[in-house]
Parts: sequence; C-alpha cells; structure tokens
Amino acid sequence: MSKVTVVGAGNVGATCAENVARMDICNEVVMVDIKENFAEGKALDQWETSPVNYFDTRITGSTNDYSKTAGSDVVVITSGIPRRPGMSRDDLISTNAGIVKSVTENVIAHSPDCVIIVVSNPLDVMTYQAYLTAQFPSNKVMGMAGILDTARYRSFLAMELNVSPKDIQAVLMGGHGDTMVPLPRYTTVAGIPVTEMLSMERINAIVERTKKGGGEIVNLLGISGWYAPGASAAQMVEAILKDSKRIFPCCAYLTGQYGVNDLYLGVPVKLGKSGIEEIIELQLNDEEMAMLHDSAEAVRNTVSVLSKL
Repeated sequence: MSKVTVVGAGNVGATCAENVARMDICNEVVMVDIKENFAEGKALDQWETSPVNYFDTRITGSTNDYSKTAGSDVVVITSGIPRRPGMSRDDLISTNAGIVKSVTENVIAHSPDCVIIVVSNPLDVMTYQAYLTAQFPSNKVMGMAGILDTARYRSFLAMELNVSPKDIQAVLMGGHGDTMVPLPRYTTVAGIPVTEMLSMERINAIVERTKKGGGEIVNLLGISGWYAPGASAAQMVEAILKDSKRIFPCCAYLTGQYGVNDLYLGVPVKLGKSGIEEIIELQLNDEEMAMLHDSAEAVRNTVSVLSKL
C-alpha cells in the first residue's frame, strides 16, 4: 500500500500530485497546504478526473493536518514563498528555511521511513536544510533540479534539431540556476553525440537559454513555471516507488565525490526504493571540473546563510 505526500498545493505541488496520480503507481496521494480548504479543493477537482483519465490512485487534501500523511513512502516538499521585490537573497533563504524546517519536522513525525524530495527554492540550500532537520541518511533526502534543467535543455535541443525529445539524453550538473554545469560531451541524440549535429556556437546558445529557463517563464507569465517542475518531481517519485534504478541528475549530498564535501549539489545518481542508491562519478575533463567547483563554491556561499540563522 504505497503512499505519496506532496506538501504545498500551489501550482508546482498540485501538478506533481496530479502527475503521480495519473501514473497509477501508488494507492494514495495526499496534498497538504497551510491555506484553508485549498488542498482539499484541488484534490477533489483532481479526483474527479479519475474516470476520464483512468487512474485509481486516491487523491486527498488536508489543511495542515499531517496525521493524514502518516506512513508515506515518498514526501515531496514544494512549500515556500517566491522572492518578492525588495527582498534580499538572505531574507528569502531565512523565510523558506524556516518553512522547510517546520514542514520536515511534521513530515518525519508521521513518516519516519520516507524518502524526501525537496523542490522549494533556493533548491540546493533548502535540500540541505531538510537534511539537517530530518537527520536521515543522506541517500533519503534529495532535491529536484537536474531533471528539470535537463528537460529544458533537451526540449530546446529538440526544437533546434526538429527531432523527437524522446531521443535526446543529457547530463547537467552543479547548482540550480546560472551556475549549472552543462556537459555537451554527454549529450546525445539517439546515441549520436550532439556535437556532431550542432555547432558549439548553437549548443552554447541553447545552454545559455537553459540556464535562464526559469527566468524566461517568469518574464512571460509574471510567475514561475509549474508544469515542467511538477512533472520532473513526479518522475523522481516514480523511479523510487517502482525501484526502477533510473539514472537522473539530482541534488545529492556529496562526501568527497568530484572533490566536493558536505554539500548538496546536482550530480548523476541512481534512484531506487531506498532513494539515492549510487552517486555516479563521471570522468570530467579539467574545464568541466573547474566549472563544477565554481558552481559548488557559489552554492556553498548561499548555504552559508543557514549558519547565520
């Protein structure tokens, strides 16, 4: 009897919950939100699609009642506030770290054996906060960023090449955002290196668009995107519940891999029922490794804000 909890019934959380339900990979999805009746309403609306979309997974909502999440196998945390005009980076981290800490405490009180996936921003820092709070083995706390970043990268490549996105595989590493580390050397189209299909000039332009992918959506909508982040988190849930051993770029806790220690950073991992079952170390060249270490330093500077709280 598998169960998934999504904390935060906003756009990203609700999209994640719906995607998981439609996969029909668990018995129940519970959405929790602080806003009165918000999760209940979204859950009911989604459940009413079950006869149309042909799934059996029950979707329920709760206003801050974490007892309904008891016994969850996977918990996805999307809670937090967006950065507002006039708000400093440190203010945002301070506010969201408090939210993630509280949510994590509530979650683990009712689901002490769960795997935690963090989606809240700033992603790398919030994942570290959840890890510190939960005091779980690091393989059971991870962040969703790399799947979203590679999805954007692959979708842009598919547009550029006019090919199916299904045939494009890619790896991105490092922090979530401007310091992400793209690896064109590990990008293929049906097994063909993308470097044989596009000039480095075009690849670099697509990489730059990927780095600013979130901002592009904000400029168009006035708000962060949610379809791709929600679907990306759901894909991680699926890999864990099915114990499918899929290889994804995820925000994982490093203990010396790639020369980085005591930091959550985007790297390729194997996902299964126990969470992160293996961190895969690629043979990066000097340029790629330097970029990764620059990214790690930027993330470490952001994480340092937590120690001041």
